[in-house]
Amino acid sequence: MYRAQFPDMNLKTIFVGGGTPTALNVRQLDELCSAIRKKLPFSEGGEFTFEANPGDLTLDKLHVLSNYGVNRLSFGVQSFNDELLRKIGRSHEVKDVYRSISHAQQAGFSNISIDLIYALPGQTVEDFSDTVQKAVELDLPHYSGYSLIVEPKTVFYNLMRKGKLKLPGEDQEAAMYEMLINQMEKSGLQQYEVSNFSKPGFQSIHNLVYWNNEEYYGFGAGAHGYVKGIRYSNYGPLKKYMEPLGKDLLPVFEQHQVTDREKMEEEMFLGLRKRIGVSIPDFVKKFSINPRVLFQQQIEDLTSKGWLEEKNDSIRLTRQGLFLGNEVFQTFLI
Repeated sequence: MYRAQFPDMNLKTIFVGGGTPTALNVRQLDELCSAIRKKLPFSEGGEFTFEANPGDLTLDKLHVLSNYGVNRLSFGVQSFNDELLRKIGRSHEVKDVYRSISHAQQAGFSNISIDLIYALPGQTVEDFSDTVQKAVELDLPHYSGYSLIVEPKTVFYNLMRKGKLKLPGEDQEAAMYEMLINQMEKSGLQQYEVSNFSKPGFQSIHNLVYWNNEEYYGFGAGAHGYVKGIRYSNYGPLKKYMEPLGKDLLPVFEQHQVTDREKMEEEMFLGLRKRIGVSIPDFVKKFSINPRVLFQQQIEDLTSKGWLEEKNDSIRLTRQGLFLGNEVFQTFLI
């Protein structure tokens, strides 16, 4: 695949997810990890993350991951409310969260993250506040909080179109997000990206690759990658992905050579997700032009609205801008 074509890319991180690979049994998980380590050598001391569904990770599986150098776990917890978990079709219960994290810590994992989702069907601000409180009481080094996105061709999407899905309104969603930020800050966690919070030294190195607009391989059905200036996406689901591989062809569904202008636009809307924002000197070094000049009108307009600010030679979202991130990001796409 792209790794064979461009073997010189130095791998700093590996992230196995976009699903729940820990649903595999112990033997399958061992085979997967073995293949990854053979085919994808990466820097010693690099970040090696596995996504996990609470309840899937037995001690046997945890020992397999540890033996192959996995040093970070990301649990898809979503909520500490069993009723909501059932509503959104999750197979785990709250008790599984506590057990899985306890097992992970027993197996020697200290770099653990959990994902939370808000604006769920029927969810209240008070309920989400309770979920966040229970999450921070675990005293983990990293947390992510995302609002629910209703994807087309899903059960939720069909219910929403029929008017049968009761979702929190925009004001409630904003209140949940503000509460998330406040409770994380009170617990000593730094918001380093729009949806991510960590203790010092525990930022997700892999996700920073995306937000720093760096390149990465994407392997597997439906995966996306960015290599040598080309963004690509693979076929999905698995059956479609396997068909070209059976003919010794790349399973790439589509690819796009990113233009210089697009790279600069992406540098802005990806970089602005970070709380430190877009470094003006780094932008100039990378593209030989000042973003203040290239995006003068957008920056002036957004600054006058109170959504952007310049601080420490960086352009970044204000606190108000955090709540209107998508509107800000779209401004830089022409």
